[in-house]
Amino acid sequence: MSESDAQNTIKPQIKQILAHLSKKPGVYQMLDKDGETLYVGKAKNLSNRVKSYFVKQHLSPKTELLVTYIEDIHTTVTDTETEALLLENNLIKKYKPRFNVIFRDDKSYPFVFLSGGEYPRLGYHRGAKKEKGDYFGPFPSTSAVRQSLSLMQKVFQIRQCEDSYFANRSRPCLQYQIKRCTAPCVNYISKEDYAKDVENVRLFYRGKSDQVISRLQKKMDKASESLEFELAARFRDQIKQMRHVMQQQVISGTASDLDVVGVAYASGTCCILLVFIRNGMIVGNKTYYPKVPKHSELDEIVSSFLTFYYLSGAETPKQVFLEKLPEDSATISEALSQHKQSKVTLKAASRGQTKEWQDFANKNAQHSLRAKLNSKSNFTKRLLELQKALQLEAMPKYVECFDISHTQGNQTVGSCVVFDENGPKKSDYRIFNISGIEPGDDYAAMEQVLTRRYKRLLADEKTLPDLVIVDGGKGQLAKAEDVFNQLDITHVPVIGVSKGSDRKVGMEQIWFPGQHRPLLLDEDSKALHFIQHIRDESHRFAITKHRHQRKKSGTKSLLEEIPGVGAKRRQALLRHFGGWQEIEKASPKDIAKAPGISLSIAQKIYDYLHS
Repeated sequence: MSESDAQNTIKPQIKQILAHLSKKPGVYQMLDKDGETLYVGKAKNLSNRVKSYFVKQHLSPKTELLVTYIEDIHTTVTDTETEALLLENNLIKKYKPRFNVIFRDDKSYPFVFLSGGEYPRLGYHRGAKKEKGDYFGPFPSTSAVRQSLSLMQKVFQIRQCEDSYFANRSRPCLQYQIKRCTAPCVNYISKEDYAKDVENVRLFYRGKSDQVISRLQKKMDKASESLEFELAARFRDQIKQMRHVMQQQVISGTASDLDVVGVAYASGTCCILLVFIRNGMIVGNKTYYPKVPKHSELDEIVSSFLTFYYLSGAETPKQVFLEKLPEDSATISEALSQHKQSKVTLKAASRGQTKEWQDFANKNAQHSLRAKLNSKSNFTKRLLELQKALQLEAMPKYVECFDISHTQGNQTVGSCVVFDENGPKKSDYRIFNISGIEPGDDYAAMEQVLTRRYKRLLADEKTLPDLVIVDGGKGQLAKAEDVFNQLDITHVPVIGVSKGSDRKVGMEQIWFPGQHRPLLLDEDSKALHFIQHIRDESHRFAITKHRHQRKKSGTKSLLEEIPGVGAKRRQALLRHFGGWQEIEKASPKDIAKAPGISLSIAQKIYDYLHS
């Protein structure tokens, strides 16, 4: 459609609005016929941005659908783009428009609180910081705070009882008996010694764990020299507990505060995982599963999260790391800085330590998303939708999916993954090593895998699946038909799944035997989400096993596949580390210690071996 054609289709009342739009920054609200807010957006230039919805060619599917519902547009002019972003965030929270990405609002986040006074109390706090004392956090959840308090109680035995309880004790409570408190309420510990334990707690939460351990070691040595072995044993136990905590939590030598945003998006579901790093320690993480309108871009989801989360009262660190900066990152950074009243920087994690943090966040986001997708209730809904979409006689309770993987035709493997009504059934997963075919002949490989699989099931008189899915189009499906005909399997439905001409996620084509046109399911279809999930899992399983085979054949061949790693560098790596197992275990910094290996090359090697 040309711009002139697009102009002719614009509703008269919308044309009137478009003719009088301001060119200043501001916020726009798209409304439907009932006056309900469909979408809220911000703009540097209101006129240009709003008009683009109606005259621009090649709009995204989401925008095209939105435009069909628009009956009215309200705009609010602001002085700056940052002000527009802040107003946009408030309006989204107020109206929760169906075409915006919506996050659940968490009112406040918990902290560890260390009170003032002669015998400070260590406890849990949520809400306004009215009481004088030290606040450490925020922590991602109540359980994270409780865990931290428990560890501190074991190490330093600081009281956690309420002041009213503390003031009225005449003898020590159970916490003293189980060595969780030194009983300051009945003067079993001097003010000076208690103050030293309190100071150690402060240092620990401020990221100075090494300093705390150094102090404890000196005290332990002094106690041993004075033959105070019981006291020395206490310091020894404190050091042991401290090191255990550090091993679990410390990921860097920095004492800075920062957040790392991990993102995973698959099968119509998005998971955003925020990793909290305070004073060099991981204090926990928090996951969000936003309500995502269909056809939403990942950039929009991330932008919405950053404004929603940090402008909702959460404590904002000086630095926030992401794998990729959203388009409006500069505006978001300015808004967060104004909100915090100090500089806040959004950074792309590209190499070194920041890359390790980012990988950690992304990996955990993927695990959380996988758990979400694998939930039983979610699976039942998807299987019912699958039955309806494919017009099956009954809900498929046992589904098998096949995929082929190889490297330039060599070392071909086939995967079979199995899903039942509870999700992936990994005990039934199978891998097939393919031989006796022409290199790169995926059709022959698929035929061999299916033949071997179902000959075995028939010979062992095992139950056949309710549905078979092959990763591929008409060619792979035809081979599946041939195999089923040869084995006289007539009652098992089989479909093929291809990615379509532009290979976009959400545009998958579903092929049926004997049909020349594929079935196209809506992007937010639960049936499509199931098909994507099992297809991606079969691909992941095939790639994993295939990569394992290549590793078994030697690292030399693996390293040959990495651009920039020639024969001399391969020899240097193997000579330096002694074998591929050690290379695989090494960090980018360690790899860069090998002769002739720069940090950038080391990062490439690390990324390849861990992809």
